[in-house]
Parts: sequence; C-alpha cells; structure tokens
Amino acid sequence: MQPIWAVGLMTGTVLDGNIDVALIRTDGESVVEFGPYALAPYEAAIVRMLEEAQRQARIWNFEGDEPSIFGEAEDALTRAQSAAVATLVADAGMPMTDIGVVGFHGQTVLHRAPTREKIGQTRQLGDGRLMHELLGAKVVYDFRSADISAGGQGAPLAAAYHAALLGASGTSGDTAVLNLGGVGNITWWDGKGDIVAFDTGPANAPINDFIKALGLGEMDRDGALAACGTVDETRLAALLLHPYFTAPYPKSLDRFDFLASMAAGQGPENGAALLTAFAASAVGKALDLLPRRPGKLFVSGGGRHNPTLMAMIERRANVEAVSADTIGWRGDAVEAECFAFLAARTLRGLPISFPSTTGVPASMTGGRIAG
Repeated sequence: MQPIWAVGLMTGTVLDGNIDVALIRTDGESVVEFGPYALAPYEAAIVRMLEEAQRQARIWNFEGDEPSIFGEAEDALTRAQSAAVATLVADAGMPMTDIGVVGFHGQTVLHRAPTREKIGQTRQLGDGRLMHELLGAKVVYDFRSADISAGGQGAPLAAAYHAALLGASGTSGDTAVLNLGGVGNITWWDGKGDIVAFDTGPANAPINDFIKALGLGEMDRDGALAACGTVDETRLAALLLHPYFTAPYPKSLDRFDFLASMAAGQGPENGAALLTAFAASAVGKALDLLPRRPGKLFVSGGGRHNPTLMAMIERRANVEAVSADTIGWRGDAVEAECFAFLAARTLRGLPISFPSTTGVPASMTGGRIAG
C-alpha cells in the first residue's frame, strides 16, 4: 500500500475535556509525514455525560443490559469527534477525499483484564458507522474487541507505533517508551523483532481524582502540591505489595483499578506526593520485568508535563526520563497518531497486537472497518 493520509483520535480515561486529533501520512509500517495535530475541547455537557457513563459502567460491570446512557454518550462523542476531524482536515487545506482512513478509538468506559477463569471484557463508546456517514471517509474502530475475544488483554495497543518511532530514532533495547495517561504503559523493543508492552500501573488518574475530590481543580498542575508534600514511605511500601506489580506480562489495567482512596486521610500535599510517588515507583517495578532494563525512557502523554512526577520517576525508578518532545516527537499527539497508524495497519491486514504485548496466541490484526 502506498502511504495514505490517516487521522487518529484519542480521548483518555482521565477525561480532561479534550479530543486529541492528529494527521499523519503512513503505510502502517513507518510515518512518511506528520500533519497537523490539535486539541479539540468537548462541550462541558459531553464531558459530564462521559463521566456519568464511566460511573454507570462500573455499576453495570458487564452484567445484564448496558446502561441507557451509553447510547446517548456514544452518539454525542461520535458527532463531536467527527467535527474535530473535519475541522483539522479543513485547517490543513485538504478535502476529506484526501483522507484514506480515520482511526477512531472511542472512549473507554470499562476494561476488565482476562483471568485464568474467563476471557477479558472491554467497552469503548464510539459509532464508527455513524462517523463514516458524517465524514464520508473509511473509519476503523473497535480496535480492542478482536484481541479480547482471542484471549488477549485488549491493551496496550500502542506497541507497534512506539516501535516504529523507536526504529526511526535509531534506538534499541536501552530505551523504552513510557506513556503517562490515566494509566501508564510501557513499550520495549530490542531494535530487531522482540517487542514487549504492558500497563505499568496507575499514572494520572488517582492523582487527578484526589485533587478533584478536594475541590482543588482538575489536576495537580505542574506537580506543585506533590512537590510540597512528604511521602509516607511506609504506606507507599505497603501499596507496592499489590500483586499486579510482580505479575508477569502481558497485563493491563482499568482506569479505576487503583483509586484515589489510596491517599485517604492525607492532606492535599502529602496525598498528592504519595500518589505521585506510587505512579513513579510502579514504573520502576515495570522496568524490572523487562527482558533488559532500559537506561532511558521517552515519555509521552499528559504526565510528562508534571515535573514532580518526572523527577520521581528518575529517582525512584532509577532511569533517565525525558519528554518525547525533546527528540522531535509530539508528546501530546502520540496516542492519537498511534490510532491513525493502527488504522492503516488494519486496512493492510497487518497485526496490531502480539503475544508479548497483549497475550494473544499469535500476532493478529484488529479493528472493524466502516466504509
């Protein structure tokens, strides 16, 4: 396949109110050209609707009929994300007919990793057929279900794209990619064929939830509260005894598997410090599981904007952590770019998940195509 212009979309589980939308030209194996990237704010009513959908999803827990709010939220977010795509493409001076595919991840409202007793379950809200009708372009969506049905974790899916970025940067197994969203995930690639990816543990989600619950804003901006706090090392050590951190990969997490209540009873500064140290220490535990412990991390996602978290990762995980932007990547755009890249791979029938990233029995493609 010749390289095509592909648009990728992502809204993270922390629901920061924005749609990440990015344009790249790719054949699904490498990126030929990076187009524009934008943050498109949701209307406040849609954010509230998605928050309520997440809340009801945890009550539902894949038992019985889906909450009725899912349909309403799915329609609203699909229309909002379609508008974001149309605006980005128009601002780039291109007609929609120039777009080969849109990679539409949708909004994760619930994720359950597989166990020995049962396969996993995952639910992303997003109507790919409606987006195709609205935009007229091919849309790849529902990226995770095929992997889950085959016995995989359904996450993380960024490994193929992270490996392409690492390959273009000329790195090897001494450097890995860390994404810090609501949950952290890491990709390690040996520079040849072996690739490993899994969720490291909580990242921004518990910190943000803790700050919101105190009425102090949406997040610990710039890590200011955590920087003024003192970490309860005894409590941190107890939290790090959770079996997730020593469990072998592949493994994945739901955004609510680790909660802000881990800092219950702590003041704003000390609570933020504890949760930030926990996220950083979880990265260190993850690095210890890799085939070779990297000496450097390229960090993407919102968490890289938190200097206290970045400093704690260096100190507590014993690794150099640098923003992906310093090597020319667009750290806020990587996840959206990823789904543009994966959409192109889906069109070609190339694998998007692997035994060493999600635990599927064999490398497999995924995603459904509308259009």
